Amino acid sequence: MTSKYKRIVVKIGTSSIINSDNSINMKTIHTLSSVLSQLNQNSHEVILVTSGAVGVGMNTIGLKTRPTDIGKLQALSAIGQSELMDLYSDSFKESDQTVAQLLLTRDVVDYPKSSENVLKTINTLLDDKVIPIINENDAVSVDEFNHQTSFGENDQLAAIVTNFVDADLLIILSDIDGLFDANPKDNPNAKLLSWVPEISDDLMQVAGGHGSQYGTGGMQTKLNAAKIILDNHRKMAILNGDDPAIINDFISGRPVGTYFGAEAMEGRTNE
Repeated sequence: MTSKYKRIVVKIGTSSIINSDNSINMKTIHTLSSVLSQLNQNSHEVILVTSGAVGVGMNTIGLKTRPTDIGKLQALSAIGQSELMDLYSDSFKESDQTVAQLLLTRDVVDYPKSSENVLKTINTLLDDKVIPIINENDAVSVDEFNHQTSFGENDQLAAIVTNFVDADLLIILSDIDGLFDANPKDNPNAKLLSWVPEISDDLMQVAGGHGSQYGTGGMQTKLNAAKIILDNHRKMAILNGDDPAIINDFISGRPVGTYFGAEAMEGRTNE
């Protein structure tokens, strides 16, 4: 396996770890843990950005419909985050991999002293072969006057983390094969775009829409993340998270998913 990408951020969305019946997709969590552990043991530095705290919280208390009240959402996040971390911790232990939890708010990376400290923590964990598992601290994040503490959603969080830690690659695992030139749910002739060198207004129009009832993301948030990545001369991929082993396929150079980068990869075209 190539070591072209030394430091990798992997973001997994709620729709990949929460099934449509609100049950937890343990198969995906186990496979993801195994794949990331293997990468870490093969001299890659791996950071996991995970969504799903609210969805897991809903599962824990048996709630079927996502509430809209901020207080209820933050309470669900507080319930679900501890449960989610337990699931990851137990799963990674099967590969003898140590993990650590970091809950971030936007001001942590915006203010010099706090950003210096959290970056030192992340680098220390990576040096010690520990995989940081990052999520937004949804239970307390809120924007008030000129004090911004929320990232908005986790695709943007993942892009900001990628730049913050100077990573080579961001992989977003979603419930779709990648970016299409039309909505594949509405258009059976929609074509998967293999390589995207820039985010145009036309692409943003194609990517309209929201995520599942358990999450807040959609393709538009992923393109917003891609723009952050491309503006900072980094690389990103959107892959189908149904089987996280696809991460190995991408890193090995196979033309899976959608690749975002200024320079083309072998075997990919933007036509």
